[in-house]
Amino acid sequence: MKHKRLIDPVGLVFGIIVPILAAAVGIAVTALLKSRLPDQIATHWTAAKPDSFSEPMTFAWVFALVIVLIGGGCCAVAALAQALLLMRRAMLLLGLTIVGLLFTLQITILVIQLDRDSVTDVRLPWPVISLGVLAGILFGSTGAAMLRDFRVRIRAEEPPPPTLPRGVLASIEDTVGFSRMGSVVVATSVVAVAAVGCLFVDATWPLVATVPVVLVLLALMRFEVIVDSTGVRVRNFGLTSIDISIDEITGAKSVHVNPFKDYGGWGLRAKGRGRYGIVTTTGPAVEIGAASGLMLTITTQHADAMAGAINSFADRRSANVHG
Repeated sequence: MKHKRLIDPVGLVFGIIVPILAAAVGIAVTALLKSRLPDQIATHWTAAKPDSFSEPMTFAWVFALVIVLIGGGCCAVAALAQALLLMRRAMLLLGLTIVGLLFTLQITILVIQLDRDSVTDVRLPWPVISLGVLAGILFGSTGAAMLRDFRVRIRAEEPPPPTLPRGVLASIEDTVGFSRMGSVVVATSVVAVAAVGCLFVDATWPLVATVPVVLVLLALMRFEVIVDSTGVRVRNFGLTSIDISIDEITGAKSVHVNPFKDYGGWGLRAKGRGRYGIVTTTGPAVEIGAASGLMLTITTQHADAMAGAINSFADRRSANVHG
């Protein structure tokens, strides 16, 4: 068996070191600027006006804790080399988006209150903070693209059981999840709600907070699935994030899936050790097993055809080996 790598170096840097570094820089910047800040700085805004205040260093340590626990907590999954690559990429993108928002918000709060005698009327420049969100998305996307799949692959010794379906030896492709039009409708609806929220609070932060989350969630609800003689591949974020070789597949079958009942929700889901689901609708799904213990379930209207093709390709693999 090949060596089992536990930590992905790229994931360690982007998923753990970067959030900790952002938290540390926030504390250091606050300490350097402390002499130019009021004894009590504004730390929370309602209707665009500050309504909560705190001592600068207390504020810095609280923000550092939030960055590490929330942003870093999401990102840390990226460092786990044996976790599903698709999940690691998704969590890194989400986590670094949060880190970018929080870090930029923290530094902005400090800068706008430098050398001020009164901070009761200070306002947050949300357009500037939105650049931090964008930076987090771009940085997260870069890190996600650099992650590699270190999953241990074990060759299947036997063909799929004869009780499993067989089909035509042909490539099958399907796009599962939200359609392009569905994605546009959902995004437009959520952004519209956020815009109404902006009117109520007289600030733009609802839009700033909503847009990146919507982008990540929509990306996690659209997948390209490819079945051919080489195995099964799932593409997301423009990258191949799941690649199960035909040599390691032990069998596939068609099952019926209810997202909430079986997986607790839609999208990319984990269900116990080594069991993952890409569940975007209630209905048929193809369940694929690998010799390493990986079990992947994908909801698709082509579940029967995919299961049959996978098993037939695996039969041909076994025949070539034993022939």
